[in-house]
Amino acid sequence: MASTSDIRNGLCIKYNNDIYKIIEFLHVKPGKGPAFVRTKLKSLTNGKVLDNTFSAGHKIDEVRVETHTFQYLYAEGDQFHFMNNESFEQITLDKKVLDAPDLLKEGTNVMIQINAETEAPLSVDMPASIVLEVTYAEPGVKGNTATNATKPATVETGATVNVPLFINEGDKIKIDTASGNYMERVKE
Repeated sequence: MASTSDIRNGLCIKYNNDIYKIIEFLHVKPGKGPAFVRTKLKSLTNGKVLDNTFSAGHKIDEVRVETHTFQYLYAEGDQFHFMNNESFEQITLDKKVLDAPDLLKEGTNVMIQINAETEAPLSVDMPASIVLEVTYAEPGVKGNTATNATKPATVETGATVNVPLFINEGDKIKIDTASGNYMERVKE
């Protein structure tokens, strides 16, 4: 058993007969009344996000997890195949478990959290950013840069990302996996 002082981002807890991962939290100490912790929880079974408030000192059921490095191999419909980098065991995960499945490139290493009691995969943590090649982008119109103008571009995984007008086909760009937004152009 843990208490609200142990709450941190990425902590997996049992709550309402389900397993949730804490995405965000904020300790609040109002001037009047007891302290509390405001959290944003994501269900690891169905992906729904809910807001919850725990009073200070509230006991929470922590789920023991192990984190392993897996390599993304390939996708087959809505099934994504990964291989453990240490034991070379392969596992298959459903598309809904992944946060940004359209940004996964074959050969990418990800961290998968596994429930230590049931050996069931809980969540997939992608790298903070990923470098992908632009496969299709319309040419930018010269003189159309009065504001931060963007255009849609398709990357090698099939995802569509809004990029600045100077990005062309064949350019490599860095994408933030949490938001799916363009970060910068990568020179090689």
